[in-house]
Amino acid sequence: MSTTTSSVGTDTADVVCRDLVRIFRTRDVEVQALQGLNLVVRPGEMVAVVGASGSGKSTLLTILSGLDAPSAGQAVVAGVDVGTLTARSRTAFHRRSVGFVWQQTARNLIAYLTVRQNVAAVLTVAGVRGRPRRERTEEVLDLVGMRAHGDRLPGELPGGLQQLAAVAVALANRPRVLLADEPTGALDQETATAVLSAMRAVNEHEGVTVLIVTHDQDVAEQVRRTVRIRDGRTSTETIRDDAGRASGEEFAVIDDAGRLQLPESFQAALGLRDLVRLTLEDDHVAVHRGDAGTTGGAR
Repeated sequence: MSTTTSSVGTDTADVVCRDLVRIFRTRDVEVQALQGLNLVVRPGEMVAVVGASGSGKSTLLTILSGLDAPSAGQAVVAGVDVGTLTARSRTAFHRRSVGFVWQQTARNLIAYLTVRQNVAAVLTVAGVRGRPRRERTEEVLDLVGMRAHGDRLPGELPGGLQQLAAVAVALANRPRVLLADEPTGALDQETATAVLSAMRAVNEHEGVTVLIVTHDQDVAEQVRRTVRIRDGRTSTETIRDDAGRASGEEFAVIDDAGRLQLPESFQAALGLRDLVRLTLEDDHVAVHRGDAGTTGGAR
């Protein structure tokens, strides 16, 4: 069941968003990409955030990574309030607390370094050298299945292997949180499955919290918890069992103002539009079509 951020402290979650707002302004136009979004991701969870283009999911990820700041509200990642980061603290945050995998492979890897050198470079910048650097480099290459390709340049690898290398690079510094922006967006289904399998292995072996932003429902169905964003707010959640099956229940998120977004499939199936009629029962609220004489509804 969805848990509101008011009941979960920043010390018990790796990602906490409270009433997150992001407004982009130009001279003549104002766009509100996030409109009071709330989200909690607990340590060790692997969560997919899904939504259509323009729903605010990529904006959310840039804020969580510290590359952008919210216009209002709060985002806390790995115990750090990203809205208060200075240039110096942002560098430390990127080195120690989060790993990031972009959809565009060119942004993840240095083209003139081999895969192994890319991983080692991250550790070198963090001050890890000698035997610890060599051992950690081989450990993460093994974890994502890239040891055999460690001496190849990124440009010599197909897209799927480049993304696996990117996961290794993002993981090198043992971050608490791994963020991935459409990591399988440019891959075929078979290769995408391999990349997601590697991210699950990272999640289980390293205990790192993983948050994937995607528009691909196939990707969302391969993780235990899926959070859907609509119109800049979290709208519904789906929880799956250990076999990857949906529990049969879909949870809607109620914000602090009492607003609830019904799934579009529910609205279409019952013809809910404009005004709806509510009745308070002993243990639930029933939602009926607003037209006169209607007795059916959503519960």
